Amino acid sequence: MQTNNRTRIAADIGGTFTDVAAFDEARGVLMLGKTLTTHHRLVSGILDGMHKAGVTLAEANLFLHGSTIAINTMIERSGARAALITTRGFRDIYEIGRINRPDSFNLRHRKHAPLIERDLRFEVSERLLADGTVHQKLDMKEVEAIADELVRRKIEAVAVLFLHSYRNPAHERAVKAALKKRLPKAFISISSDLSQEYREYERTSTVVANAYIGPRVDRYLGEIEDELKAEQFAGKFLVVQSTGGLYALTEARADCVRMMESGPAAGVIGTQALCGTLGIDNAIAFDMGGTTAKAGVVRDGTALVTGSVMIGGYLTGLPLLTPMIDIHEVGTGGGSIAAVSESGALRVGPQSAGAAPGPACYGLGGTEPTVTDANLALGRLDAKRFLGGEMLLDTAATNAALKKRVAAPLGLSVTQAALGILRIAAAAMSHAVKGVTTDRGLDPGAFPTLFAYGGAGPLHASMVARELRIPRVIIPRAPGHFSAFGMLLADFRRDLVRSQFVSLDAVTMAELEGWFAGMEAQGQGTLKEADLNTKKVVVQRGLDMRYVGQEHAVTVDLPASAFKHGNAAANKAAIKAAFDAAHEERYGRGSPGEMAEIVSIRSTVIGVMKHPTLEKIAKGSARPPAAALRGKRRAYFEDGGWTQAAVYQRDALLAGNRISGPALIEEHATTTVLQPGDSLVVEPYGNLDISIGRK
Repeated sequence: MQTNNRTRIAADIGGTFTDVAAFDEARGVLMLGKTLTTHHRLVSGILDGMHKAGVTLAEANLFLHGSTIAINTMIERSGARAALITTRGFRDIYEIGRINRPDSFNLRHRKHAPLIERDLRFEVSERLLADGTVHQKLDMKEVEAIADELVRRKIEAVAVLFLHSYRNPAHERAVKAALKKRLPKAFISISSDLSQEYREYERTSTVVANAYIGPRVDRYLGEIEDELKAEQFAGKFLVVQSTGGLYALTEARADCVRMMESGPAAGVIGTQALCGTLGIDNAIAFDMGGTTAKAGVVRDGTALVTGSVMIGGYLTGLPLLTPMIDIHEVGTGGGSIAAVSESGALRVGPQSAGAAPGPACYGLGGTEPTVTDANLALGRLDAKRFLGGEMLLDTAATNAALKKRVAAPLGLSVTQAALGILRIAAAAMSHAVKGVTTDRGLDPGAFPTLFAYGGAGPLHASMVARELRIPRVIIPRAPGHFSAFGMLLADFRRDLVRSQFVSLDAVTMAELEGWFAGMEAQGQGTLKEADLNTKKVVVQRGLDMRYVGQEHAVTVDLPASAFKHGNAAANKAAIKAAFDAAHEERYGRGSPGEMAEIVSIRSTVIGVMKHPTLEKIAKGSARPPAAALRGKRRAYFEDGGWTQAAVYQRDALLAGNRISGPALIEEHATTTVLQPGDSLVVEPYGNLDISIGRK
């Protein structure tokens, strides 16, 4: 580090709110700030959040950042005017895809919509064989002619994908160099810089996505970098990847797809850290913000990571071939709009009121009822204490919106309409949890604890837990800032993968060790360039494997024993046993007697950084102190109807305090709802440990 400052700042930009968490290493103090996201200039929201947290960039040695800008650009289709250059004869691979029909009985099903239209996909005469040798030389005259056409069409970004370039990137690099000369201001992305794996459709989709979002992400990160310089920031600026790890700004501006799920990933990393502190092996991380709800899994103390994902969902989404924490997302958040369809059905989301105009209760011009409005109508939110009283909510506007848009069309009371909205929202959010458990072959019963955070997570955690029959919910300290806090616990990380087709019986352990060592040297080099004060370096290894004759592979985390035995047979037996077990878990059966082959090798290099320590809070008795009780408020619960619920100020609660529902625990950025039958204890670190009641 080039600075003696001892404060690290993390900023998480969401669709509705921007959260800032800062940790003063010298004093051991955590400072928090929350503000509405400023979509016209996102960096302004970061500065506003820092001001509310009482910190400045000038006093920081580390600035960590995660944002939804990458995934929002892709989902909203608001990216750059981009073009694709590919091998002659393969311009339609991006549109054809896998020719699968995920919704077999839906006659109106529409396949994925490419980010680049066919008219902007260009072919070049060149061809590599599967081993990387040149079958047909690259025709640079064709490249120059295409470059002229791209200039004429005012193309902002170009994606380049040549067949088998993961084996030999020479042709792609030559095209990139030529395009840089002809289109110096364009964002140029080549597939070999992003992925060393096979599967041309997925590689095409990945490089196209990177080019499509690249100019917007690059400009945005450039604005932050300029602001850092203006604020006299002398430390390191790192960006959170979708794996929950950190990477350098220069990498982030070129390899934008790696920050696709940066904010949500940080929340799962925070959950992983809390699991370690609390001695919990398996848990579900549930994050509900203003726009979406997300779920991830911590298993055996480690966040689950996947090597590919479908952005936009399995039915119509586009694949990305890049490592990221396995997160499932649904379009249900606090700002999700409730509406009655033409068929008379009540729907909640995925359309969101966002930060502007926001829910009707914000009083910023919104007229559509949202999930937040439903919570206000049921007394679960205090109109005068939202965001600690910084923002007053308009109860009359909420009731008017609910009555006009939902209650009257369905012949319900406002209370019934609001409860219906929350029921539908809870059912939708439970699908996010099932998406990372049941859909992955995992038994939901093996994850008995739900960590709920985000501004809206604690409001709905009890309902979601009931829906899924999860007996325990933990609300961490400062849940509304938890993803930003998770960034403070992240480490520098480099994930490397290389396709290598070989039979497990045929490969030698020396060959495997050599392949791993080569990738790990690359990862170590990236860590060295970052110039961080890491405490230690951790290396993790894995293999993508399948049975001979299969098409798709399973990722296997290699046990340490695979490289400790004195003979190759024992090493390979350990690898094969790990693969059989992983296959059985994923698909319900394994075949120990069948031959297996390796498809890809994976290596992760982690530079472990110094993390903020979690401080315990003051101890108390089972009875909360009188100062914590704010009184009672009339609120509606499904099991008890309208009732007087005790209202507590969370900051005044002490370790060991116990509360039984119905009750509301308020804090600056959220409210925790205890339904009738629920009970909680404040554990030593200040987390709310809730036991969910049963009907």
